[in-house]
Amino acid sequence: MDRYTALLVFRYVAELNSFAEAGRRLGLSSAAISKNVAELEASVGIRLINRTTRRMALTQEGRIYLEHITRGLDALAEADEALSPIKTAPTGTLKVSAPLTVTLTWLSTAIPRFLAQHPGLKLDLHLDDRRVDLVREGFDLAIRGSDNIEDSSLIAKKLTVMQHVLCGAPSYFEAYGMPRTPSDLKSLNCVRFSLSGHADFWEFTRGEQVERIAVEPRYSVSSSLAVRDALRAGFGVSLIPRPYVEDDLREGRLQAVLEDWSPVETTLYAIYSSRQHVAPKIRAFIAFLVEEFDRPGPLTPSSPRM
Repeated sequence: MDRYTALLVFRYVAELNSFAEAGRRLGLSSAAISKNVAELEASVGIRLINRTTRRMALTQEGRIYLEHITRGLDALAEADEALSPIKTAPTGTLKVSAPLTVTLTWLSTAIPRFLAQHPGLKLDLHLDDRRVDLVREGFDLAIRGSDNIEDSSLIAKKLTVMQHVLCGAPSYFEAYGMPRTPSDLKSLNCVRFSLSGHADFWEFTRGEQVERIAVEPRYSVSSSLAVRDALRAGFGVSLIPRPYVEDDLREGRLQAVLEDWSPVETTLYAIYSSRQHVAPKIRAFIAFLVEEFDRPGPLTPSSPRM
């Protein structure tokens, strides 16, 4: 048994929760994956994975073992990387999922420059606000806005934090009144971005006060740009990332309300599937994202427009 290969196989099987997917990622047959796991279990003298024809799950001992070998494998990978200062140039096709409005607001004008810097690279960019399954759908990386990352096997690189603002058209507030407290929203038309993690409840804090308002919208839509259009048309109010409406607020088309309350924030992450053998094309794109989100602009907390 090749001990290193067996450890790597076990880690991939455990993190991907699939023998077949581990085989595809490592370029090994199903029989080779099963053999490595079985030989590793024989070597340590304990069962690491309970498996049937339909499902698999780590044993308690398997979870403990995974935690320890992960640190060792990561250390080995970092040692190998330290001995290879000359990196392979990014090549091939990079498949990325990104939120539509974030990309149009912040990244789309900079992407041609990124591609010009890496002539051997092709970018397949999918603008979609839904949460894609990176492994199942074959994405190399996703940009995702979230309060937490549900799948602990994914690697998350924090990019920036987007503040939100409650706002509507001045004409709407003239007709229906301006909310003075979060509870006043119950009597107003709310426009809901349906894919948000805060779609059903809007939470506001002021000091030690916390108000959580159930959203009962007349209009629910899966595009932040459509939410913004509804607000501009004077249809109602919405809680929306401030960068998307910053120009409207500054020019008076929209008006912020409840500014003495703090609404939610959304953290943007670059999500990818593993620290092991990260392709140069993924490393290059993450470096590009970090650079772009560090620039003073509509999404950065340090921006004077925030």
